[in-house]
Amino acid sequence: MKLPSVNLPEGFGLPKGLLIPQAELKPPNAHIPAFPAIVVPPTDLRPPQGVEPESTGQVQPPKLNIPVLDIQMPIPETAVVVTAVTTAVVAVATTSVTQSLFEPIKKKVQKFLQGKINKWKENRKKKKDSSESSKTQQRIKNTKSKS
Repeated sequence: MKLPSVNLPEGFGLPKGLLIPQAELKPPNAHIPAFPAIVVPPTDLRPPQGVEPESTGQVQPPKLNIPVLDIQMPIPETAVVVTAVTTAVVAVATTSVTQSLFEPIKKKVQKFLQGKINKWKENRKKKKDSSESSKTQQRIKNTKSKS
């Protein structure tokens, strides 16, 4: 079976194809850092004989003795107490200020929305009443036409 073909004359006026240059992509170069080897001490490392270990000097935190309950409660450091008090004061102050600022806005928005809701309810009631009255009138007409 022979496939059909179309012979176009050479001077048909079609432009030649565009020559698109090929992009040359080079692989990226990376500087890989080299680190010196880390020496990890063995897990069973002990000081040589005759050397006394240094004391870390950890002082026990002061404790509050509650005699009735026989409980010793540790007293937190000054920095911790100052941070907690500052945070509490800022939180209470922020809440008080923002509440006094937003209360009037909240009341106005509530009043506006309540007015819209009441208007919507009135319109709904009017539509319902008008549809019921038109149905009643239709029934009256139907009963008069039957008799």
